[in-house]
Amino acid sequence: MSGSTIQDIALRESRLTIANGIAEFSHQRPKARNAISTDLIEDYGELIDRIHADRSILGLIITGSGGSFCAGGDIGSMRDRQACTDPDIIGADFVRRRLDRAHRMLKQLRELDVPVIAAVDGPAYGAGFGLALQADFILASERASFCLSFARIGAVPDWGTAYTLPRIVGMARAKELVLTARRVDAKEALALGIALSVHPTDELSAQAHAMARRLAAGPREAFGLAKRMLNSSFETEYATLAALEGTAQAVCLSSDYHQRAVARFMQGEPSLYDWDHPANAE
Repeated sequence: MSGSTIQDIALRESRLTIANGIAEFSHQRPKARNAISTDLIEDYGELIDRIHADRSILGLIITGSGGSFCAGGDIGSMRDRQACTDPDIIGADFVRRRLDRAHRMLKQLRELDVPVIAAVDGPAYGAGFGLALQADFILASERASFCLSFARIGAVPDWGTAYTLPRIVGMARAKELVLTARRVDAKEALALGIALSVHPTDELSAQAHAMARRLAAGPREAFGLAKRMLNSSFETEYATLAALEGTAQAVCLSSDYHQRAVARFMQGEPSLYDWDHPANAE
């Protein structure tokens, strides 16, 4: 892992802090409950580029500010679009192009080599819920809430929700959450498998960082390749996954991490990565 130097970077509508190999990306638009904007999507693009370029970053935490994770789409901007007379903005293709741009970013976020944790405090509504579902793990505060609020404004789920949610909760429950547009509290989110764990609000950040630090001891190459296989497993036939498995394993067994891990095992030294006994790892 990297040293103790802390990078604190103010972006357009977010803040990126990097310390000890862990990046924390915080939405910084609390007055709008951290609603999604073009600037925030640009910030995510910059975040992803930094993680690709900096191999010392071994984990990512996504969170909000002001007691809200992300309220989803900005209703104010939707109202402004309705009042606009520019045909390029009011046309249907404007929405399609905007979502295509978001999905390019989400695909990159989902395919990051490093584990991604969404630390959800307060509401994660609409596209904000979809954003949280792109993380590998959701840790929720006791006051966290989730809602696919799209039907309330006559819209369909976006930001990948139709793909991610049924794979977590099953098709019938996903349809129920979409069509009712009802609120799901932290306790139910845990029961449905949406949240991995629930924590007191004042402990959420510490718990997310503790998990990220433990995962950071693991093999970045293997984590990234395993994530890609698992993320595509539901729609990929066995033969294709088997071929991907062989290629991924060839990469992993040629890595420096693998060589060091084998050497330690043969010498009777503690494993580089031992989730059950983290104190034994380097």
